[in-house]
Amino acid sequence: MSDIITGRNAVLEALRSGRSINRILLARNIGRHSTIAEILRLAHDSDVPVEYVLAGALDQASPTPTHQGVLAYVAAKDYVSLDDLLAISKQKNEPPLYCILDGIEDPQNLGAIMRTAEAAGVHGIIIRSRRAVGLTATVARTSAGAIEYMPVARVNNIAQAIEELKKNQVWVAGIEKGGKVNYTRVDFKLPTAIVIGGEGKGLSDLVKKRCDYLASIPMRGKITSLNASIAAALVIYEAYRQRIPFASH
Repeated sequence: MSDIITGRNAVLEALRSGRSINRILLARNIGRHSTIAEILRLAHDSDVPVEYVLAGALDQASPTPTHQGVLAYVAAKDYVSLDDLLAISKQKNEPPLYCILDGIEDPQNLGAIMRTAEAAGVHGIIIRSRRAVGLTATVARTSAGAIEYMPVARVNNIAQAIEELKKNQVWVAGIEKGGKVNYTRVDFKLPTAIVIGGEGKGLSDLVKKRCDYLASIPMRGKITSLNASIAAALVIYEAYRQRIPFASH
């Protein structure tokens, strides 16, 4: 697989070069000698999650038998920062429009959301670095090319990222089953970040508290929730509908 790097020196050099890495796997019995210590330090500095796994799990995941107890999943595309997203909105001369994903774990969902977001003119997507899917090869394939055009910022803490956006006058709308406002009543013409929760979990309590308001998608059938990518598509296209005067044709 092209999104996997194995071996201590190869992973270390990838970290040193600033290459975007989704996560690193280390064998549980691996020592803390200088190379591993440096990998751990650089991973910590770059907010790259590190997991300790059994040697058998590494053997299964590695495309080669010479992994030396170290394996890294490399992002299919480099991540950007929150400041980069704000700069993109400024360059477009449009009110910021972002999509925040609070724990999306299914790569098919992330790829589909990226595709919708790119088609509707969203300025960027924000994901969290832990307990969530990153920019994997599967995400790239599912996005049908959108990954090449849609900036994605990866943050350690979604609640803190929301606070940073709010400091930059961005309103934050969480999409939640119990939201008091119909999502079509949200004024998406304002600088806005749309927050979509993880599959089956919805928004975390801390993220809910940080949102300026919670909006819901009305449902009449017996099913009580929508797939995350479908929910995101409905809300993103409502934002696009409202913003048509801002959009360039």
